[in-house]
Amino acid sequence: MDAPATVITHLDDLEFVERFTARIPGDNDSSAIPRQIHGAGWSPVTPSPVSAPRTLAVSPEVAELLGFAPELISSRDLAEVFSGNRIPRRARPFAMNYGGHQFGNWAGQLGDGRAIALGEVRDVRGGFQTLQLKGAGLTPYSRGADGRAVLRSSLREFLCSEAMHHLGVPTTRALSLVATGDGVVRDMLYDGNPKTEPGAVVCRVAPSFVRFGNFQLPASRGDTSLLDTLCDAVIELDFPELAADGSLDRIERIEAMFDEVCRRTADLMVDWMRVGFVHGVMNTDNLSILGLTIDYGPYGWLEDFDPTWTPNTTDAGGRRYRYGAQAHVAQWNLLQLANALVVATGRTESLQSSLENFAARYGTGFDEMMARRLGWGMPRTDDDSLVSSMFTLLQRSEIDMVLFF
Repeated sequence: MDAPATVITHLDDLEFVERFTARIPGDNDSSAIPRQIHGAGWSPVTPSPVSAPRTLAVSPEVAELLGFAPELISSRDLAEVFSGNRIPRRARPFAMNYGGHQFGNWAGQLGDGRAIALGEVRDVRGGFQTLQLKGAGLTPYSRGADGRAVLRSSLREFLCSEAMHHLGVPTTRALSLVATGDGVVRDMLYDGNPKTEPGAVVCRVAPSFVRFGNFQLPASRGDTSLLDTLCDAVIELDFPELAADGSLDRIERIEAMFDEVCRRTADLMVDWMRVGFVHGVMNTDNLSILGLTIDYGPYGWLEDFDPTWTPNTTDAGGRRYRYGAQAHVAQWNLLQLANALVVATGRTESLQSSLENFAARYGTGFDEMMARRLGWGMPRTDDDSLVSSMFTLLQRSEIDMVLFF
């Protein structure tokens, strides 16, 4: 595919392409009133204005990927657009509708409660990127919340997503961080003492923001029409090699998509373990269909080696999302995705095989990663006992994991 022919010098020049929203049925109601939305994969939403937008940071690499002229980065209009105050001429903002399991329990409809996509644009490499504003105001999926984000969490997402990219970990990217000039009330310590904090909007960038939960919601409702449409659209847009494979029938393409999701998720888990990253809230609505790190909430990084550590204070009791359990949780989440896809395929054998392949791929990938980190090159037959002993010693000595390696 061809890349954009011209450099973007004005944000109204962004050529938004309605690929996802053109293929998936949308909500007919454009209001932000919280409600259950059936038969639609997205809702049209307008970002809520803020009082005094000010650009705090821009990723030059992401701006270059999108074809932005250097002078655009420092323009007043960039703050206006990426705070949600002004909608570019061709943009059709929307929020996605999805469900998910939260801490192992089915939560029903969730959706983009504080994220509003401006739409998809062509990047300089010829691919497509969705520009999504996190903290841009109310959507039908806000469920009584305010749709806003604080500077503290927005800054963390901006920094970490770009850091993860440069650590070689698949991730969403961050284009901009814009202060809103408005206060947002949050209980930062969850101790019953909420305080007003500075608000901000971060523009997240990814080829797709589709999650496991996008498939789970229509499957849970028995909406096979929407589920089938979603499967076909995701394969066409995000796995085009499967759509072009004439040897596969429709059911086989869905199964092949799931197999690829399992492969990418296994590789992602190896990368997380490699760098000591703990996501903190691996709900099924927070796992990307593309195997990207997505939704940087209460994430953290290991310092002293502790496989039981989680940065999520609400998970402190059960530690479901602890560092050492991330691969197991990912496989459990994939099982929930498989349960949704079986509604579309009507058969389980291939999906079960892919789940088993996830475990094998993760195990092989983890062994190879550890052998490289320890300077051994390729895994050896006695590595498992040596690595296990090493982890025991690391935990006992409370040594800094990064410094050790």
